[in-house]
Amino acid sequence: MTLHEDWAAIPQGAHGAAVALGNFDGVHLGHVHLLKSLHAARPDLPLGAVTFEPHPREFFRPQDPPIRLMLPAVRARFLHEQGVKQIFQLPFDADFSHLSPEQFVEEVLHRALGVQHVACGPDFAFGHRRAGSIDFLAHRLEVLGIGLTVVPPLTDISGPFSSSRIRRLLQEGYPERAAEELGRPWFIAGAVTHGDKRGRLLGFPTANIPLGRHIEPARGVYAVTVHHPDGRVIPGVANIGRRPTINDGQESRLEAHLFDTNEDLYGQTLEVSLHRLLREERRFDGLDALKAQIAEDASQARAALGFAV
Repeated sequence: MTLHEDWAAIPQGAHGAAVALGNFDGVHLGHVHLLKSLHAARPDLPLGAVTFEPHPREFFRPQDPPIRLMLPAVRARFLHEQGVKQIFQLPFDADFSHLSPEQFVEEVLHRALGVQHVACGPDFAFGHRRAGSIDFLAHRLEVLGIGLTVVPPLTDISGPFSSSRIRRLLQEGYPERAAEELGRPWFIAGAVTHGDKRGRLLGFPTANIPLGRHIEPARGVYAVTVHHPDGRVIPGVANIGRRPTINDGQESRLEAHLFDTNEDLYGQTLEVSLHRLLREERRFDGLDALKAQIAEDASQARAALGFAV
């Protein structure tokens, strides 16, 4: 897999791909359906993906809370797992946002990326103020000798699979339902940072990971598994929120307690997968009550994950 981040400097060797267009946030089952449909349409061409960084919504609405299901490096990894050979991660800045639909097709897809075939969903819009329609795309690509496959969305009883639907499920506290649409548990990836060591004093040391640009799911306590860089998958319990009992005024954070593990994790990049929301965030009357509840949370998480209490 090759990642290209400067569309004005794409090597000739990367030309000639069949590319899927989209943000691919989460690389969920709907995205997989799009990529498989493209490969079925043009199995003779290298499979590629054209995506954007930052997410256009992040660019246009920087004041909004973070929305990302995954960060770029993780997205590239999962695209590669789906057979994508060329990832064109186009910088979405002011200049790019002002490209007309014609410029996007002619200058970016045709001249810079040299694509031979394109696939997208029926609602894909592009160019300045999203003025480019599927009909326009089909016409311009045909003139340029580039093929187009419009792929109907993957749907279930609730409608089309989408990143926005998965975000909503996470914010409502249903990580197990989000996992069904992602094809895997949703996780937060990040480096372990130093906290106030309060968890250790309570008898439950935690790995503290800033949410960063990840969307904040429902605040509360979750049964989790933690993927360690050495390949281990460690069960645990995690809190996501602002710690109202301590009331430290900090922004929301993820604090994960790894079961039966006592090691220095500072600086390690962990992936914390959410499996089930055990309870919502709430305030307790003092640290003793909080400590008792954490013990109960840990017991429930072990049971939820299928491990002996």
